[in-house]
Amino acid sequence: MRNRRAALAALATAASLALTLTACGQNSEGGSEEDKGSSEGATVGIAMPTKSSERWIADGKNVKKLLEDKGYKTKLAYGEDDPDQQVAQIENMITQGVKALIVAAIDNKSMNNVLQQAKDADIPVISYDRLILGTENVDYYASFDNEKVGELQGTYIVEKLGLKDGGKKGPFNIELFAGSNDDNNTRYFFQGAMNVLQPYIDKKQLVVKSEQTGLNQVTTLRWDGGTAQKRMDDILTSAYRSDRVDAVLSPYDGISIGILSALKSDGYGGKDKPLPVVTGQDAEVASVKSIIADQQSMTVYKDTRELAKVATGMVDALLNDKKPETNDTKTYDNGAKVVPAYLLEPVAVDKENYQEAVVDSGYIKESDLN
Repeated sequence: MRNRRAALAALATAASLALTLTACGQNSEGGSEEDKGSSEGATVGIAMPTKSSERWIADGKNVKKLLEDKGYKTKLAYGEDDPDQQVAQIENMITQGVKALIVAAIDNKSMNNVLQQAKDADIPVISYDRLILGTENVDYYASFDNEKVGELQGTYIVEKLGLKDGGKKGPFNIELFAGSNDDNNTRYFFQGAMNVLQPYIDKKQLVVKSEQTGLNQVTTLRWDGGTAQKRMDDILTSAYRSDRVDAVLSPYDGISIGILSALKSDGYGGKDKPLPVVTGQDAEVASVKSIIADQQSMTVYKDTRELAKVATGMVDALLNDKKPETNDTKTYDNGAKVVPAYLLEPVAVDKENYQEAVVDSGYIKESDLN
């Protein structure tokens, strides 16, 4: 695993340089802006899941801007967590003559028919962050190392509870949450976390008092914070009448906020009943503020500005008869094909390094955290 990560990191660096060159007027095969040819002014369709998450709003804006900076026109639509609405939006884009599609799917199994329409119209498809399943009509996948995201979350819990210090510390009580069951990333996030946590569960240094440990037991439909809050309420009522939760594996900041609301309603947050270690993902402003306030413990930062560069670079290459950069051609099997991917590296962020990671980098404005 370490060797694979190191290889990915090295390839990511090389690919990042290539993408930078493309942005400066060169493509990966030595072309220039003058080589645009028939792609000049082409329209690219962008299908994003929802405006209910600041992360997806930022993704849509970043992808749109980068494509327009390259000379493309864009059609951007948000499906508002309704798979049928998103499919209809993509159908409209195909009818309106887009030349490429960037799709962050709401339901990764609902795209077969509409992507066949795209294939019939010779429209390449980039699967954005969430891998689309069950169809050969996905050309490339742009995302982060999703298993690494879970590993960072699991490792943070282990380190904060002192389990890595050796000896037989514990037992500590932990509860597990996962993302939406219709998002392929959910499986990778959970697998990465459990690769780290399961050995301690097996040794009974970590105890899941709810006994809800299977992926099908811990998913959170549509990544909804309210759904997570209700489940956490139920767990506290049924399994923690006389015990305390020491850690909660949460895959996403919106879910973390819901979990924390349930914990605080149950009296957590004071000296006698401190909040447990609570993980997260996406470095959303509300959760970074929560981290600063010593509530949420950490988040996994994924610089979606870089993801937008990767996805738009793939589109630009395809529309100019070039081969997009990839650094993983084996891992992401969608059930119909192995989709060539470009994976970026995620970063664990807590109170110690949030300033450098997300503020100094310009991802979040300092004023937004005040």
